[in-house]
Amino acid sequence: MGCSGRISYILGILLFLALVCEARVPGYGAFVRTKRARFVLNGSPFLFNGFNSYWLMDVASDPSQRYKVTQVLRDAAAAGLSVCRTWAFSDGGGRALQMSPGIYDERVFQGLDFAISEARKYGVRLILSFVNNYNDFGGRAQYVKWARNAGVQISNEDDFFTNLVLKGYYKNHIEKVITRFNTITRVAYKDDPTIMAWELMNEPRCQVDYSGRTLNVSASI
Repeated sequence: MGCSGRISYILGILLFLALVCEARVPGYGAFVRTKRARFVLNGSPFLFNGFNSYWLMDVASDPSQRYKVTQVLRDAAAAGLSVCRTWAFSDGGGRALQMSPGIYDERVFQGLDFAISEARKYGVRLILSFVNNYNDFGGRAQYVKWARNAGVQISNEDDFFTNLVLKGYYKNHIEKVITRFNTITRVAYKDDPTIMAWELMNEPRCQVDYSGRTLNVSASI
């Protein structure tokens, strides 16, 4: 899949997933929704300048460093940036969110709680990504390692998109994140309009199928 194809694929995911954000929570504003191929907020076009800060949860998991998260979100809002894309994953390794399948570090999750609460405070909406295509912060390579350690026969990392055990790990992580009850805002992630959309994977690639069919089928299941 070429660069333009990957961009279209990811944008399609974001547009699709934004459709699920239709509820309204009193006191927390309205969800960004989609109307045809456009984002809308309260019925009007939602235009934005966005940025990436993958490290928000990681840094905020250390309370003594949370001022850095506050500072970047405050500065972004002052500069007119209204959407931030950041990680809702860190698999295995040091200071991991998901230490092993289904086992989470509450301290790290509270770091993500803090990042979301600060984004809400400064009017910045978030796109949360569920897993990495790359090995940084674990990624699908870590999922493969977990499955192999459990005795599952895995051919290569691209089995992430087709193997039922790996897909089960991934789906369980998604459920864990979207149903998370924020310890600061007291709102479940799935009910918080601060979260504009969910990204299924950071820069997904399937080396054994460049047509994109495997990715598209996997994203629809």
